[in-house]
Amino acid sequence: MSAHSDAATLSSSRSDTGASLLSDIAPAFAPPPLAGQDRAWAAWVGPVFSILILGAVVYQLRTVDYRALLALMPSTPLFWLAFAVYYFAGPFSEWVIFRRLWALPVRGVSALLRKLVSNELLLGYLGELYFYAWVRRNAEISASPFGAIKDVAVLSAATGNAFTLMLLVAAAPFFDLLGASVRTSALAASLIVVFGSSIAMLALRGRLFTLPPAELRFIALMHGARILAMALLAACMWHMILPTVALGWWLLLGTVRQLLSRLPFVPNKDVVFAGVAALLAGQDREIVAAMALMASLIVAAHVVVGALLGAAELARQGDRA
Repeated sequence: MSAHSDAATLSSSRSDTGASLLSDIAPAFAPPPLAGQDRAWAAWVGPVFSILILGAVVYQLRTVDYRALLALMPSTPLFWLAFAVYYFAGPFSEWVIFRRLWALPVRGVSALLRKLVSNELLLGYLGELYFYAWVRRNAEISASPFGAIKDVAVLSAATGNAFTLMLLVAAAPFFDLLGASVRTSALAASLIVVFGSSIAMLALRGRLFTLPPAELRFIALMHGARILAMALLAACMWHMILPTVALGWWLLLGTVRQLLSRLPFVPNKDVVFAGVAALLAGQDREIVAAMALMASLIVAAHVVVGALLGAAELARQGDRA
């Protein structure tokens, strides 16, 4: 009996020791919490980005040609409805995605709008940095949001690449409209870049993604719906501005716009696109004017949204102080 008792005591002691060791080691491998000091580092990111956005807004105000903008301004209510849906399609689709992943509150839409403006007026992917800091400071989630934000960004790029390839195939019969403006070698290089990056993403998908397959499929579906909707809305707005221009031109310009959207670190892609469209359209001044109008309207929207959100963020920080 004594031997059995000693063995039981020794087993119990080892069990308690093992449990103690596990309890000491487990916190090191647990997902990082989003409270206390872990949120403190993110507190300054909002004001800094707001100041940067307001600075970019002031700079952009110097470049807007208000007279030309007013002269070309469409008066059709349907155009402005299409423009509003076009502008907010990106942030809204991302809110739907993160709502599913984290039950993101409605106020997260303002953070996603600020993410959009940061990417467009400052530098590509700075918006993701801001949104990451905002989520750590505001969202009620138990682990780091980095993996989900990264998966959403990578899937956005992959879906955009796939849509670009489909547009290139669809627009191929109309390349003759461009004449000597575009060389075959340039188109081939674009295909190689887009197709090569897509292949790389597929090859590394096991290491790239952290979310479950069902969530990844939902995210890809939302990105696809958003890209298709924005492409159709852009074509509709161009047609409303210039209803006599052939559909082939809009398909070609939509393809070029989609190709430019794949450049990750280029801000103000719509302004860049307007310049490229002017080169492609050549002497067709109406098309050049239409593209310049769309670029100006989108930049103006970024300016207005950025100014409102930046001022609101700084006001909130002032009230807290």
